[in-house]
Amino acid sequence: MREEKPLNIYGQTFESRLLIGSALYPSPHIMQEAICASQSQIVTVSLRRQNSVSAGEDFWQLIKDTGLTVLPNTAGCHSVKEAVTLAKMCKEVFATDWIKLELIGDEYNLQPDPVALLEATEILLQDGFKVLPYCTDDLVLCQRLAALGCEVLMPWGAPIGTGKGLLNPYNLAMIRQRMPDTTLIVDAGLGVPSHACQALEMGYDAVLLNSAIAGAGCPVKMASAFNHAVQAGRAAYIAQAMPEKDVAAPSTPTMGMPFWHQN
Repeated sequence: MREEKPLNIYGQTFESRLLIGSALYPSPHIMQEAICASQSQIVTVSLRRQNSVSAGEDFWQLIKDTGLTVLPNTAGCHSVKEAVTLAKMCKEVFATDWIKLELIGDEYNLQPDPVALLEATEILLQDGFKVLPYCTDDLVLCQRLAALGCEVLMPWGAPIGTGKGLLNPYNLAMIRQRMPDTTLIVDAGLGVPSHACQALEMGYDAVLLNSAIAGAGCPVKMASAFNHAVQAGRAAYIAQAMPEKDVAAPSTPTMGMPFWHQN
């Protein structure tokens, strides 16, 4: 059995392995209830979602009331300059040096721009940020981000908001295998609790969700379901699954069993 360790993000440890987003909920009240039901300890926020000073202050107060650790993101940025500027604003507003770095390269599927992502990551790390880059499931890209100094990486399971789950398990498994000491969080594309369970069973340290919960018929119940799925997936990873076989093996062996004869 593997050794259980808490989720580690730049030296801070957390019991929950479910990070939750704060956008797209039907109402602020449902958002708060869903966050509570998820039992998450980290919530992502974006400055771009606020359209007025008063609305921003009200939203920020709701987030503070949850008591969770805040992870600001640079959602919607399309250039290095834009992402770096927004990250600095987030640092001032939310009083944290954590930043989930999103830098979109394609509008159709919101795929991250790998070249710009590396450039922005290097700038922010040099400026003292603790960067959590959102990236594709590309091993070489993940290795280069880690080489720059990222201790946490967030490869996607599928394009943002699609709910398609883990489209390329091989790529994700290879990243996990080749980067055993890096904290890895599957971010984007998960749709149902079994997707999250699968990611944790593979050895990923956590998942980040937004649309799958906020867009559900009942976000509160779905948040609770994802919480249980993440716990189940992690428990399965620690317990270590039986090896797959190409042939059937009887669950009740005949060796050593008594034979009964009728007279």
